[in-house]
Amino acid sequence: MTVTRLMIWATIALALLGTLMLYNQPGFLVNLADQFWSCF
Repeated sequence: MTVTRLMIWATIALALLGTLMLYNQPGFLVNLADQFWSCF
């Protein structure tokens, strides 16, 4: 596995971990739902 592929996988893993951490915060979910419903 080359260094470039390893860096790509590490970046993807960090992005997924950051997303999971945001979804564990209830305030973020409420804000996201409010923004979604304000579109309609």
